[in-house]
Amino acid sequence: MIIKVCGMRDEENIRQLEQLDIDWMGFIFFSESPRFVGPKLSYLPKKVKKIGVFVDQIPQIISERAKQNHLNIIQLHGSEPPWYCINLQEEGYKIIKSFGIDTDGFIPNAQLNAYEGKCNYFLFDTKTKLHGGSGKKFNWERLADYDGDTPFILSGGISPEDAEEIKSFKHPKFAGIDINSRFEIEPAYKDIEMIKSFIKQIR
Repeated sequence: MIIKVCGMRDEENIRQLEQLDIDWMGFIFFSESPRFVGPKLSYLPKKVKKIGVFVDQIPQIISERAKQNHLNIIQLHGSEPPWYCINLQEEGYKIIKSFGIDTDGFIPNAQLNAYEGKCNYFLFDTKTKLHGGSGKKFNWERLADYDGDTPFILSGGISPEDAEEIKSFKHPKFAGIDINSRFEIEPAYKDIEMIKSFIKQIR
């Protein structure tokens, strides 16, 4: 199971986090987010894959930020069309396409079908105006309705109390989890001990 920790910014916090048993670290390049990192990271982690999160940004800016920060994966968290994903894949990046899910958990399979084969992963997050980081969960049971071929990352309000539910969660395309606001001391600053304890419970 992939463990992604998103919304990082502080250099010392990043250095502490990369010592833990995580796989991906996410950095938000969306200026309206309270976890916005700016154009360039203060420190580039070396032990994990670096994910850049963008919302309806022009491709040229994404390419510039990706090169500046040596990003491994690009996460598109807005209304980017399928061709947009293909163009970035052709530049050599793996792509995560995020989809906002209503709290009742309705899975928009018709919309998802248009992105099949054009992304490496889908990410299912709770729908919010700020495109994530709300700390709110959607109904995970409805993920049984997802019948696509693209592996997915589960996001949206995951907290330390969800460890057992995550361990027991089953779906043939479930690839991993994305944690963020429920593990924070303040926006963009994570509680390292809380994450360390959580990882021990789910690994």
